[in-house]
Amino acid sequence: MRIAFVTETWLPSTDGVVTRVRETVRELKRRGHEILIVAPQGGESTFEGITVKSVPTFSVSFVYGGKPWGIPLPRVQKFLDDFRPDVVHVVNPFILGIAGVYAAKRRRYPLVASYHTNIAQYAEFYHLGFTKPAIWGILRQLHNQAAFNLATSEAIMQDITSHGIKNARVWRRGVDLTQFHPRLRSESMRERVSEGHGDRLIALYVGRIAKEKGLERLLSLFLGNSGLHLAMVGEGPAEDYFRERFQNTPTTFVGRLLGEELTTAYASADFFVFPSTTETLGLVLLEAMASGLPIVAAESAPSHELIDSSGAGKLFPSTQPYQLAKLAREFLENRSELRELALKARVEAEKWGWKEPTDELEDLYRQTISMAKERQ
Repeated sequence: MRIAFVTETWLPSTDGVVTRVRETVRELKRRGHEILIVAPQGGESTFEGITVKSVPTFSVSFVYGGKPWGIPLPRVQKFLDDFRPDVVHVVNPFILGIAGVYAAKRRRYPLVASYHTNIAQYAEFYHLGFTKPAIWGILRQLHNQAAFNLATSEAIMQDITSHGIKNARVWRRGVDLTQFHPRLRSESMRERVSEGHGDRLIALYVGRIAKEKGLERLLSLFLGNSGLHLAMVGEGPAEDYFRERFQNTPTTFVGRLLGEELTTAYASADFFVFPSTTETLGLVLLEAMASGLPIVAAESAPSHELIDSSGAGKLFPSTQPYQLAKLAREFLENRSELRELALKARVEAEKWGWKEPTDELEDLYRQTISMAKERQ
């Protein structure tokens, strides 16, 4: 197949959406498909032999930390026409996705869309909660042009369906089981992420340093607990704010890590903390589990879906972050439980390689193409 991706976010960004699209196009290319990526400017013009076409960007400083959004220009139509796709996959349609969706509809290219980011809920963190009905209206209008709308979990599929998005299907999660692995544990990395305190129990957070991630809940980790260190890997618009909030705690702001440094950091911690309730999946949870880390996460539909069946971690009510201290204390006092959960985490992650999600995606693409031919 000739598959065109039009995505709201791409390299050099490093969020979970980019990870999923990057690993998917790698697997699709390996299987012999021809790929085009249309994305906001900022990255290279090719990715591992795949052509990347870009559009200029704009940003609003007080919205999502000044994230650059691709402008939905008519050139997106030309990119698709030059490529002649069998199917167009618009990832997270919202701004640039407008051009992708309507270019596909105009030329009757078979269209699939996928939902990855709870944009409406994020609006509340930037004092724009009043825009939520309008945001859902835009999302419905865009997504309902597609033959299928892919959600990252059963819970999110139910959520978007309740907001009027039709023809929803689950696009299974995946993780690179070779890249993320417990064997990468490193004493030198433990020293690095804890600023020389590798003997402490290390809690790891990986993600955007932003207010919508619920990071203030992590302050509760230290209530009555000594011998614990928090390592925050990532960068974001609220980094200065959180450095000040965590100033008097044993916390290291490690900064952005990529590649082998990132995978080593995962494997070198003792457990993973995930305070966010705004995620549609939280790909970092799978990366942590593949690295052999037990999970301590705020309760949400996606976190319940991942943790309840696997027993690979513990959940706390997002309205009771002080429960974090209790859970961390249990790990401090019972290292055997920590090791048991670590084994469960890796066993669960081994169910989630990239092959099965890509098999399902190929099948949905073929169904979409077949449905388009039947309408002609």
